[in-house]
Amino acid sequence: MIRHIVFFTSKRPENRETIREGLELLKGIPDCRHLEIGSNLANDPIPGPSPDFIVYGEFDDEAQLAAYKSHPLYQQAIQRVRPLRELRIAADFMAD
Repeated sequence: MIRHIVFFTSKRPENRETIREGLELLKGIPDCRHLEIGSNLANDPIPGPSPDFIVYGEFDDEAQLAAYKSHPLYQQAIQRVRPLRELRIAADFMAD
């Protein structure tokens, strides 16, 4: 299983709701085992930058992850979110 985690920050606070709505489009993609969109609680006691949103997905294999990324809703989410985000950090790893 592949775990896919992406962190996003907004360029401006007033764009956060639009970013979240764009990320929520991803939930309509059937090519995944599990998908969550979350807002950071920002309660880490260690100071420093932190993301506004997290996308967490679980995929059976690389083919399923590729199908997810090629889905039209994925492209729509990118079109909505990319102009409003400041930072995007993604990581994929094999889970036990």
